[in-house]
Amino acid sequence: MPNIKSSVQDVKSTAIRNARNKSVKSEVKTAIKKLETILAEAKGEEAQEAFKTFVSTIDKAVSKGVIHKSTAARKKSRLAVRLAAAQ
Repeated sequence: MPNIKSSVQDVKSTAIRNARNKSVKSEVKTAIKKLETILAEAKGEEAQEAFKTFVSTIDKAVSKGVIHKSTAARKKSRLAVRLAAAQ
């Protein structure tokens, strides 16, 4: 534990940021898993809706600075290709 007041505050703010980032990353992973299971079951209408939700979730993560925009673009692109192949 740090002794300097600013360092103590840094530790607290880092813990808060880590918790938020972990939550956002978890939401993204959950959205990916939902979309992949729907794609595996070959449900077209549900897959389109799940893809929209996934894109929204990942764009929010980018805007919050949790995920890099190139990483988000790569994930969206790969899942869009899988969605197109499934239909």
